[in-house]
Amino acid sequence: MPKLRVHNFTVSVDGFAAGPDQSLENPMGVGTESLHAWVFKTAYGQKMFGQPVTVTPGLDDQFMDAGDENIGAHIMGRHMFTHSRGPWPDDGWKGWWGDNPPYHHSVFVLTNFPHEPIEMAGGTTFYFATNGIHDALERAFEAANGQDVRIGGGAMTVRQYLAAGLADEMHLAISPILLGRGEPVFGDVDAATMGYEVVEMVGSAGVTHVRLAKK
Repeated sequence: MPKLRVHNFTVSVDGFAAGPDQSLENPMGVGTESLHAWVFKTAYGQKMFGQPVTVTPGLDDQFMDAGDENIGAHIMGRHMFTHSRGPWPDDGWKGWWGDNPPYHHSVFVLTNFPHEPIEMAGGTTFYFATNGIHDALERAFEAANGQDVRIGGGAMTVRQYLAAGLADEMHLAISPILLGRGEPVFGDVDAATMGYEVVEMVGSAGVTHVRLAKK
């Protein structure tokens, strides 16, 4: 049966996935400059950002690769797609990833405001889901055609699907920094009561990987 999965979702030691005061200049919030440093030190990350590969693939690459396996569609929150808020501005915004986003399949963006689909190079199409998380998930599973669906972020979107008990697996990459405030991944969600348990914990030089799954 297809699953809803979270992968390579980076959080600080104190549980924040984004800092405060998100903006165009600081899309992940203030103080997050080193939150995702571990990704840039992987062969996967260097290739993804068009840089020469200068490292030998290791444990972190294994987790990065696992996040792509058997994924047929993505779901993300509006804050993951854009810096703007409220009704969609007529500014031609098509996401943070350039003309050829790294998804290469259907991506469903949760929003309260209608927006026409955006077709991109490489097979990515952004659809804008205005009827809530359950409707978006149903559409994503249909688009995935038997494969799994991945939640791309941000923290609020992950938290909503966790609170509803809909996420089957979750991989957190815990970065060795403290943010102090920002967007928490769990907030008031009691993951233990929801039936999640830690099934793996392993560390590299730069990050600790923790996998949660439903009992």
